[in-house]
Amino acid sequence: MTSFVNLPFGLETGHVPGLLATLVFGLLAGMVLGALHFKSLRLVSDRLAQGDMTAIALQLGRFAVLGVALFGLAKLGAVPLLAATAGILVARSLIVGDGSANR
Repeated sequence: MTSFVNLPFGLETGHVPGLLATLVFGLLAGMVLGALHFKSLRLVSDRLAQGDMTAIALQLGRFAVLGVALFGLAKLGAVPLLAATAGILVARSLIVGDGSANR
């Protein structure tokens, strides 16, 4: 059987507890990443509205941090990467909202 997860800390992923731990780890990592990413979006937009061009560097930093973190999760396997993506989407919906207030 092929393992879809290669965790460095030795969790046995062939069993349900290992898979559950991997899912929880990915989801929590994604929620933290998403919260940081979308909270900093306010800072970037405020700086851009004030004409502060340092917002461009901050924007590039936001994407770099998210990209490096997702790359690291991808090296662990598909399960943590997909769980982290779900966590990012959950954080987005909590922080940004669904946009229904603007309709």
